[in-house]
Amino acid sequence: MSELIRVKPTQDGTYTVYRGSLALVSGLTRLQAERYEASIAYRQRMASPLVGA
Repeated sequence: MSELIRVKPTQDGTYTVYRGSLALVSGLTRLQAERYEASIAYRQRMASPLVGA
């Protein structure tokens, strides 16, 4: 099972994308962070052995 991917705001007004407790990327705008989160979720779905089953 994959870890939860989430976007959290920082004190400086930017956003950080996390997978579990690991910060993947920071310093993004909200739109950039949401797109990054969506791309990770998409890649996880495509890599899942249940796709197409």
